[in-house]
Amino acid sequence: MTDFDERYRTGDTPWEIGRPQPALTALLEHGVRGPKVLDLGCGTGDLACTLARRGYHVTGIDISPTAIDLARKKAAGLTARFDVQDATKLNLPNAPFDTIFDSGLLHNLHRDGGLDDYLAQLPGLAEAGTMLYVLAVSADAGDGWTITRDILTACFPEPVWTDTVIKDVQVTAEINDENVIMPGYLLRTARAWN
Repeated sequence: MTDFDERYRTGDTPWEIGRPQPALTALLEHGVRGPKVLDLGCGTGDLACTLARRGYHVTGIDISPTAIDLARKKAAGLTARFDVQDATKLNLPNAPFDTIFDSGLLHNLHRDGGLDDYLAQLPGLAEAGTMLYVLAVSADAGDGWTITRDILTACFPEPVWTDTVIKDVQVTAEINDENVIMPGYLLRTARAWN
């Protein structure tokens, strides 16, 4: 299992690019239902803070206390709150949410374990019509990445999830002060109305 807190303490965080992932930028204009938004695996809060600046009430969750401390500093004065939680054992009394973002969490749970527990909780965090977005690095990136279209489709089956669309996108990382682009997927689905 990856020790994400250690990675944040040592600065070994290539996924921290100082802004939301470019593949999510267009969604910020047209794809966010509100006012309540959940950012799962929020890291240091770049996406959550961007959403809060747009008037959403954002809850950010990450397993790393170091990341959450940094997120709280970034969010001073914004309508965002951050909690240290394990995504496989969530306790979110302010659920359900109108929109849920997973920007890089699912692909780590698939590699490290805990994906089934995580997926089992998601319907309880959503109400009918809640939009869920998952950004994941594709197995085509090599280097131990494991997510495929088939895996994503299996994670969000009907009748619980509906209108699922998976797009090919690029995921950005910063390694040794250089931008690295990897193939990825952006899944959009909605909590079914029935």
